[in-house]
Amino acid sequence: MHYRNLQIADHEDLIVLWRNCDGISLRDADSRQGMQKYLERNPGLSFIAEVDGRIVASLMAGHDGRRGYIQHLAVDPEQRNQGIAGRLLEHCLQALLTQGIVKSHVHVLNSNQPGRDFWSRRGWVHRDEIEMYSFINGDNENT
Repeated sequence: MHYRNLQIADHEDLIVLWRNCDGISLRDADSRQGMQKYLERNPGLSFIAEVDGRIVASLMAGHDGRRGYIQHLAVDPEQRNQGIAGRLLEHCLQALLTQGIVKSHVHVLNSNQPGRDFWSRRGWVHRDEIEMYSFINGDNENT
């Protein structure tokens, strides 16, 4: 298993991985251009795991200067239950900490029970006192 920073050149392989993972919702923001902007804004915070040169897991992260945001933690179904996701998360949280970010959030689809279980087992706290609202500036409803 090899871990490294996610790069824009990984985009096509990541789309394939994400489409094969339940609980990952793809939007226009996941386009190559959207990912490039995200990686430029948040350098050194997104990671992948590879086996024999093939991407088997990913985790993207960024921050707003105060809070970290974890996105697209995905592990190939055939590679699950080996601790890959936990190691990617450790890399990410350490990278956020070096930038002064000590608190992070993750959005998990209600229907993604394995994802909800993963975060709960690691001590992440479900927040039921807040609700998320979104606004799309323009006519693109998939952003």
